[in-house]
Amino acid sequence: MRRFLVFRLYGTMAAWGDIAVGEQRPSTPHPSKSAILGLLAAALGIRRHEDDKHQSLADGYGYAVRVDAAGVLLRDYHTTQVPESTSRLRHLRTRRDETRDRSNLYTVLSTRDYRGDTLYTVCLAENPGSRYSLETLAEHLNRPRLPLYLGRKSCPLAFPLSPRCISAQTFEEALTRYDAEQTEAQRKYLETLRHALGAGNSECDFYWETGMTDSKPLHTVPRQDLPLSRRRWQFGKRNEHYRRGGA
Repeated sequence: MRRFLVFRLYGTMAAWGDIAVGEQRPSTPHPSKSAILGLLAAALGIRRHEDDKHQSLADGYGYAVRVDAAGVLLRDYHTTQVPESTSRLRHLRTRRDETRDRSNLYTVLSTRDYRGDTLYTVCLAENPGSRYSLETLAEHLNRPRLPLYLGRKSCPLAFPLSPRCISAQTFEEALTRYDAEQTEAQRKYLETLRHALGAGNSECDFYWETGMTDSKPLHTVPRQDLPLSRRRWQFGKRNEHYRRGGA
């Protein structure tokens, strides 16, 4: 038996960044591993410069997610004023400091993708030697030290995470047990929410890392969302498996 941490993510808006080139800032239909690890880091109060702690999160847990409602794609035309050069600027602690010199500004135009009305059930597997126990993660997800958001700071959570530690053979079994352990009120609310989001009783999409289950995937794709350095914004590759099935 393995130990899993299962929790839910719901928000009116979410943004799960993919590889961005030029003016396009796309979003995948489901959370990247780096986004979930960032959520855990914020809950634990880990700062961006603490590379060893971020690395321990990346090494400590396997990842899987069930897409209960993929939501709808929203595309925002985004304009931002930034300094052409920061070499002459000092002490850039606030946005006001950055834009103080009006003669040094130019405008960046981009399109940014969001997902509207999404619902996910996330499953993390504890690897040997992990730095933080699943109980510690669950405790901090309930009482985070830093604000939690769904990919971007403009995308706050709209539903309690309800984290729970579960022992199971595979992540699918952990998800099934998590659903079964919900209270009657929670089940009714989630059922109403799924119907409101257009999911109903339809099949769900499952994404997972190698080692999370023995199920055969429909296909496997490489994802570049494994954090290497938060300070330098560097990410490594991993394989992500996919299949479709009942919730």
